[in-house]
Amino acid sequence: MLFRPIQGLLLSLALALTVAIPPAAAGPARGQGSGSAAGNGGAVVFVYGRFNDDRTPGSSIRLDEFEDHLDELKDGDYTVLPLPRIVEALRAGTALPDRTVAITIDEASQSAYRDAYPRLRAAGVPFTLFVATDAVDQGLGGSMTWDQVRELANAGVTIGALSAAALPMALRSPQEIHDDLERMKEHFRAELGFVPTLFAYPHGEYSTTVRRQVEQAGFQAAFGQQSGVAYAGADLFALPRFVMNDAFGSLDRFELAANALPLPVTDVTPADPVLARNPPILGFTVPDGVGSLDKLACFATGQGRAGVEHLGTNRVEVRIADAFPPGRARVNCTLPAEDDRWRWFGVQFFIPEQ
Repeated sequence: MLFRPIQGLLLSLALALTVAIPPAAAGPARGQGSGSAAGNGGAVVFVYGRFNDDRTPGSSIRLDEFEDHLDELKDGDYTVLPLPRIVEALRAGTALPDRTVAITIDEASQSAYRDAYPRLRAAGVPFTLFVATDAVDQGLGGSMTWDQVRELANAGVTIGALSAAALPMALRSPQEIHDDLERMKEHFRAELGFVPTLFAYPHGEYSTTVRRQVEQAGFQAAFGQQSGVAYAGADLFALPRFVMNDAFGSLDRFELAANALPLPVTDVTPADPVLARNPPILGFTVPDGVGSLDKLACFATGQGRAGVEHLGTNRVEVRIADAFPPGRARVNCTLPAEDDRWRWFGVQFFIPEQ
C-alpha cells in the first residue's frame, strides 16, 4: 500500500485532478448536509470511463493500470462494497468500515464489457455501470447492446442512470432536462424492467436546477466527478467520485485517493456550480472535531495553489487569483490527517461562454 514521498505525490494529485476532463463542462461537489462532523468514516468512489481506448484520451485508462488498481484492492486493507449499500449507509447515518471503496464506470462501452467486466468479475469486485440509454438504443460510439447490459444486470452488476443523451446538462432548459430524464426512464423500463435508483451527471456537470430535477425524478442519490470522500450528512445529490484515466491513473494516485478521509463541509458558496462570478470566492464551513485548519491547502485548475483565508475558527474562503476559461474547472482542498492520510474536499464548476 501507501506511502511514497507523500507531499510531492499529494501536490501532484491535487493539481492533476484539477485538470478538466474532455469534452464537456463542469459539475461540483456541494456538501450541503449537516455533515457528520469529523469522523473518519465515509467511502471513496472511483469512476472510470473506457479501457484501452486510444480514441478517447482523457476518458480511458490503460488495462495494466486498471489491473494494478484491482490488485491493490485485493491486497490492501480495503472494504469494497456495492454502491447501493454505501448510499443506504449514508442515508441512514450508519458507520462504514474504514477505507470503504466503490467502483463505478460511466458509459456502457464495449471496452467496459470486453475488458473491465471480466477483470472485475475475476477479482470479485462489485461495480456500478452508469448507462446512457440513447447510445445503447442506437449503437453509438462503441456502446454495449441491451443484451449485454441485461447480462451484466442479471450477473449482479448495479445499473445506474447516466441520462438519455449523456450530454452536458448544466445549461439545458428545465423542459429539456425533464424530457431527457423521462425518455431515459421509459427506455430502462422497456429494456430492463426497472428504472435505476442511482444517477450520475454526464461529465460530472450539473446546476442547482439539474440537481433538483434529478431528485424530483425519484432517484435516491446522484454522483459528480469532483474529488472527495462521500460521508453521512453530505448532499446525496452531489456525491463525489475520484476520476481515474490514462493521465492520472497511476497506482500511487489510486492508493492516495483510496486512503483519503472526508473533509466534511457545510454552507458551501457559491451554491450553484454554474458560475455567475468568475473567479468565484469558494467558501465553506468545517465543523468542530476535524482539527486545526492551519494546514489546509487548496489548488485550482491551471493555477496551482490558491490562497486560503480563515474567517474565524471554522469558516474558510479560497481566493482564486484568475478567472477560469469557459468549460469546467476544479478546486481541491486537502488537510493532513493521522497515519499519513489526507482529508479531501473538491468542487467542480462550470463556466459558461460569455
